[in-house]
Amino acid sequence: MKKILLPQLFLFAFLSHVLAQKPNEEYKYHIHPASSPLRIDGAGDDPAWASTQLATDFYMVTPMDTSFSRCKTEVRMTYDKQNLYILVVNFKPVNGAIIVESLKRDFSFGKNDNFLLFMDTFDDRTNGFSFGANAAGAPWDGQMGDGGAVDLSWDNKWVSEVKNDSEKWVWEAAIPFKSIRYKPGITEWGINFSRQDLTISEKSAWAPVPRQFPSASLAYTGVLVWDTPPPNPGPNISLIPYAATRLTRDYQKDTPAKYKPTVGGDVKIGLTPSLNLDLTVNPDFSQVDVDVQQTNLNRFELFFPERRQFFLENADLFANFGYATLRPFFSRRIGLGVPIQFGARMSGKLNKNWRIGVLDVQTASQDSTPKNNYAVFALQRQLFARSNVRFLFVNRDAINYSHEKNEGTNRYNRNIGAEFNLASASNLWTGKVMFLKSFTPGKSNDDFSHAADLKFSKASFFWQWQHEYVGKNYNAEVGYVPNATRMGYYKISPNVGYLFFIKSPSIISHGPKLVSNVFWDKQRNVSDKEFIFSYNINFINRATISVWGASNYVRLLRPFDPTNLGGATLGTGTEHSWKSTGFDIASGPQNRLTYNASAIFGGYYQGGHRNNLRAELGYRFQPFVAIAMAGNYNDIRLPDPWNRKELWLVGPRVDVTFTNKLFFTTFMQYNNQADNINLNSRLQWRYKPASDLFLVYTDNYLPENFRVKNRAIVLKFTYWWNL
Repeated sequence: MKKILLPQLFLFAFLSHVLAQKPNEEYKYHIHPASSPLRIDGAGDDPAWASTQLATDFYMVTPMDTSFSRCKTEVRMTYDKQNLYILVVNFKPVNGAIIVESLKRDFSFGKNDNFLLFMDTFDDRTNGFSFGANAAGAPWDGQMGDGGAVDLSWDNKWVSEVKNDSEKWVWEAAIPFKSIRYKPGITEWGINFSRQDLTISEKSAWAPVPRQFPSASLAYTGVLVWDTPPPNPGPNISLIPYAATRLTRDYQKDTPAKYKPTVGGDVKIGLTPSLNLDLTVNPDFSQVDVDVQQTNLNRFELFFPERRQFFLENADLFANFGYATLRPFFSRRIGLGVPIQFGARMSGKLNKNWRIGVLDVQTASQDSTPKNNYAVFALQRQLFARSNVRFLFVNRDAINYSHEKNEGTNRYNRNIGAEFNLASASNLWTGKVMFLKSFTPGKSNDDFSHAADLKFSKASFFWQWQHEYVGKNYNAEVGYVPNATRMGYYKISPNVGYLFFIKSPSIISHGPKLVSNVFWDKQRNVSDKEFIFSYNINFINRATISVWGASNYVRLLRPFDPTNLGGATLGTGTEHSWKSTGFDIASGPQNRLTYNASAIFGGYYQGGHRNNLRAELGYRFQPFVAIAMAGNYNDIRLPDPWNRKELWLVGPRVDVTFTNKLFFTTFMQYNNQADNINLNSRLQWRYKPASDLFLVYTDNYLPENFRVKNRAIVLKFTYWWNL
């Protein structure tokens, strides 16, 4: 293991060190206090704006990154003791035209004309905050981590207004210093401004960003220069109480309706301007936002993202350790089917180089599940330009554990790990080296895992190498490791791709891509092989087409039902090979009618065949109504005893945004694999910043006769109160 790790660490450290210069250091915006009071009304006519610096002359990011933007954009910023202010005038390249999906909060970036602000408040080019709006006034806010990923689940208290006329749309906002975290005493933040205008299919930025990277990339921020250090926000305490009531009934069991009122809440305490303490008592994690169902023809469990507010601030510090399929900590494991009684969570920056996260949550007992205490400790140290090293400890302890009563449950499970994350100054080189060890009663020896990857990305060429090793006794009960059911494995995933950029009125680039995944079991015999060769075409209007061919080999390490319908299974050790082809098509987002479609045609397990068609058709009556119809059809043909199986997952969705504070969403999902029809309707009124009233109605039906299985009505009230 040392022979593997040491060369990787040396290479990563070398790449970080030699590429340490910040690319856009010369782009500076000087911010000064407001000379008079400001009103946030989208008019931008307050006298204080006249004395601020003007940022303009944006650079094009896409479709090309070699010229100035064709859209004229003007940005001004100022501040007082309470708020950071921004005024943006977005001149329209097509007179009177805007393209937006709806007034929905935290909108889909690619489907809206928008302006976004990215702030690296710690000047570490790794973490920060994003705020913005689309051209109709829908707000956007998120916390940034890992050099530019924006977590839109994060929510906080701020004010935003947009006004439109035939020549321009104007965004004005006030962001309280209490709502963000920053290092006290420093006079330089990283900052960038991003503009997207779909009427001419262009994305631009104030500080230039290469087209292969998102405009959110903190590697390419300019500098926000403060005349004096940002003001200390002072006492920063927020109370977020809630009251909820639920009415539920199980019609299949013919039980009486259950009425359950609950109260509880959270407290957010700013220990310092960059370190936050979250407390929760009797938290309400009711599903006001229901997971979209998926057809599962996989041998492994599906992933659903975390949406619960208590776990979201600085979530990357806890949740991004490892890889998408090798996570030692996944917060949705906490409170899965049992109530959470209370919890505490401290997270944030200790100084410019050190971040810390500490979490402790207590759950109640229920049926055969004992009371559990979950504790997590995370520590991150910034290295070189944008790289870091992380340490993580995860502990689950059963408090009232009984071997007889809690059979099948381990008394404890612990994970400890370390990783080095590479991110060069220009973001051309990224990678990771990771090591994890678990501690579980009765499972010792070969209870560790190791993984690493290295990626090089330029506009026209990229390659990546990734490998994993997971021991047969490695166990992450509070994590997400679907491949662990292979009972220990080795894996390599080399990928490579190239793009040809051409001069064409419709096509911007095209090129091939090769993706591969190979698994070996503990005896070093191949258990899985997958090779996918695709050819991709990218259009100037953002439409894409990809055609591909694949080759698969699987040697089953445990029984598996290829239909996942709970029927007959293929035996352990049986071998299966097949080839398949397919395509993926996505329309450009400019038209009111949008679509995407994917298909798979080819072989399947046991010499069978599988044809799969997936499609989504959308239409918007901007900015108030967006309608979508999605479908996923699988036609599986196998020998006896499975024969032919047809699996459907279809359903419409309607989003109505009466204003940017009042939303109604309803969707229906028919899933014959789960033998279920689900109807969900949700009304949300954001009556004050970060304060909501929800009314949610949910039904589940039997598909064959449309009889109700169960029904739920939830009314939930939250209020954000800054002391």
